[in-house]
Amino acid sequence: MADTVKVFVFIDALGWKQVEKYGFLSDILPNRRSIEMQFGYSCTAIPTILTGERPAVHGHLAFYDYAPAKSPFKAMRWLAPFLRPKGFWRRGRVRNVLSKLVKRFYGFTGYFQLYGVPIERLPKLDYCEKRDLFVKGGLAPVKNLADVWAAQGWNYLISNWRLPEAENFRIAADAFRKGEVDRAFVYSAAFDALQHDNVGRDEVLRPKVEKYAETIRALHRALVEGGRPFELTVFSDHGMTPLRGTVDAPAALAKTGLKWGEDYASAIDSTMARFWWLKPSAEETVRAAFEGLPGHWLSEGEMRQQGIWREDHKFGDAIFLAEAGVQFCPSDMGVKPLNGMHGFAPDDEDSLACWLSTESVPDGVTRVCDYFRVMTAD
Repeated sequence: MADTVKVFVFIDALGWKQVEKYGFLSDILPNRRSIEMQFGYSCTAIPTILTGERPAVHGHLAFYDYAPAKSPFKAMRWLAPFLRPKGFWRRGRVRNVLSKLVKRFYGFTGYFQLYGVPIERLPKLDYCEKRDLFVKGGLAPVKNLADVWAAQGWNYLISNWRLPEAENFRIAADAFRKGEVDRAFVYSAAFDALQHDNVGRDEVLRPKVEKYAETIRALHRALVEGGRPFELTVFSDHGMTPLRGTVDAPAALAKTGLKWGEDYASAIDSTMARFWWLKPSAEETVRAAFEGLPGHWLSEGEMRQQGIWREDHKFGDAIFLAEAGVQFCPSDMGVKPLNGMHGFAPDDEDSLACWLSTESVPDGVTRVCDYFRVMTAD
């Protein structure tokens, strides 16, 4: 048993701007710093937080990559012709039901969602989050938080992401009150969805932030009642950038006359378009089609700096990143833009994350990938 209980509360999308605007828990968590988000989305940030590694190492940048040889969806090529008309199968509710069926059929234990990915393309795509990331071995061969805490011999608690956040907070408070854990990672994802729909709406966001403050104060009281010395830290992975415009990438690509799966392959996410060149001539044509669009093609130097460059080009041969606030729509994520989005350049001021603690902010904690070092310090 450790002398000091160390608790880390992860609130997805609690950006530095919201923390500053609402004075979030400035009394009990006075030591605070803005944090540079990891390039990518929550599906990128969470593996980064859980391993301390960046996407080039842990392999998670976006959910789908072009990888015909590794695709788990090969059997879907027989089903795709029957999933018509396309309009029906692009409906959100239909996609949610179909996603649950596909997840069960393939035995995925991690988060899985089809989003707006065309069904006929699935047999040539791989999905990165087949396993539960939060349990031991969830990111093997890279060691995750559960692997390290178990090896260090702690009695630890890691929230079950499938449970409602209120239940996870209740479970954590009970454990703190009883003095049952040495280390805890408490996870809340609900604010991310709220921000996507309501970014900038104080009448919606402020009550939720105040509710989080109330809940974390309750965790603080439970730790006091547990009678052991403790350290309490709240952190996030990114903020949220308001919608400022859209780009119709499929329309731009359609004008080229190139065929997906023959000339090129792509994964069009909300803020970046990733391409694999199946024919050398396709690159020049696609780059010309994107000329003048709000954004830029990432250089190899930028990809190395952001920790997303891989020699095997798993994440794409080329990546076009939209300007902050601009969303690709329609995309493989859906047919409508969201009021707010993240996944732009990490230095976008609306995307800044936060680190708030009872303790002094450790030297060198400036990026999301730095959290792991603090959480696993023995």
